[in-house]
This record gives sequence, structure tokens and C-alpha cells, in this order.
Amino acid sequence: MLEKTTRINALYDFYQKLLTNKQRNYMEMYYLEDFSLGEISETEHVSRQAIFDNIRRTEQTLEDYEAKLQLYQKFLKRQSLLKELDDMIDHNHSLVTEKIKQIMEME
Repeated sequence: MLEKTTRINALYDFYQKLLTNKQRNYMEMYYLEDFSLGEISETEHVSRQAIFDNIRRTEQTLEDYEAKLQLYQKFLKRQSLLKELDDMIDHNHSLVTEKIKQIMEME
């Protein structure tokens, strides 16, 4: 569950501007502010099931955006390459140059 929450939070960071205001509001309340579905439904004056459905649809929307745009995956790849660079910087400068070229060539 924590892994899913972490992934959804990361996807939300990348794609929140593509969501509607209502979707952003529900996701922020549920994932960032740790409101329960019942608390959100009371605050928003809609059923708990409506909140649940909206959050699940929004999660799927975020996954769909990621499948098409791959911003999060590219971020993770860049982070991995940067860590490799950091690890090898003192050992072999030619490998560092190669990794920098790989990062620069990423779209």
C-alpha cells in the first residue's frame, strides 16, 4: 500500500495540472492531507462512494498519462544515471562523460 501511495503521489506531482479542480481537490485531501473517504464526503457534501469512484478514476487517469508521457519513468532513469555518475566521478572521468551524454540525449 505504501508503494502505491508513493507512486500515486509522484504521478500527481508530475500530472496534477492536467486534472480538473475537483480531481485535484479530492486527491490532495485523500493523499496529501490524509483525509478518510468519509471525511472528504462530509466536507464536499457528496457520498463516500462518489469520492471513492472519483479517486479511483483519477488514479487511473494518472497512470494513463504516465503510460503515454512517461515523465515519472524518465525522472527515475535520470536519477539513476545521476547516482551512477556520482558513484563513479572519482574513479573514471571518461565514464562520467559517457553518462552525461546519455542524460543529454534523453527526450
